[in-house]
Amino acid sequence: SVQELENHAVSEAQETTKSVNACLKIAEGIREDATKTLVALHQQGERITTTHMVAADIDHDLSRGEKLLGSLGGIFSKKWKPKKTHSITGPIISQGDPVQRKGNHLEQRERLGLTFSSSEQRSSIFTPHPEAANSLQKVEVEKAKQDDALTDLSNILGELKEMAVDMGSEIDSRQMKALDHVQNDVEELNFRVKGASQRTRRLLGK
Repeated sequence: SVQELENHAVSEAQETTKSVNACLKIAEGIREDATKTLVALHQQGERITTTHMVAADIDHDLSRGEKLLGSLGGIFSKKWKPKKTHSITGPIISQGDPVQRKGNHLEQRERLGLTFSSSEQRSSIFTPHPEAANSLQKVEVEKAKQDDALTDLSNILGELKEMAVDMGSEIDSRQMKALDHVQNDVEELNFRVKGASQRTRRLLGK
C-alpha cells in the first residue's frame, strides 16, 4: 500500500542518516587522534631545540676549559690550541613556523574547551529541524540532517588533509633538518672533548 511505501521511504532515510552520522563520528575520532599527533610532533620539535640549546651551552663551558688547558704546562711547553672542525651553530629558530602556529592553535582550542564534535556544534548553532507532519516531510527532514552531516564530514576531511601536510612539513622540513644540525654540533663537541682529555692526560703525565 501507499502507507507502507511511505513508511519504508522514511525508514530508509533514517537509516541513511544513521550511516552518515556514523561516518562523521569516525572522522571526528580520526581528527581527534590527528590533533594529538600534531601537538605531540610539535612538542617533540621543541625538545629537539632544547637539546640543541644545551649543546650550545656545553660549547661555552668547553671553550673556557680549553682556554685554561692551553695556558697550563709551564714556560717551555709547546702552546696547545684546541682543534676545531667547525663552529657550534646552536639551534636555528625559524619564526612563524606553520606547524608551530597550528600546534599552538590546537592547544588553545583545547584549553578553551572549543574542541566540540561537529554534531555538538550543530546542536548549539543551528535551529533544530521542524517536526514533520507526514512521511514526505519526514524524508525531507532526514535529507536535511544528512546534508548537515555531509557538510561537516567534508570540512573534517579538509582539516585532516591540512594536518597531514603539516605533519609532513614538521618531520621533513623542520625536525630532520634540526636533527642534522644537532648531530653535527654534538659530533664536533665530542671531537673537542676528546682533544681536551688528551691534553689533560699529557699535563698530568708530566
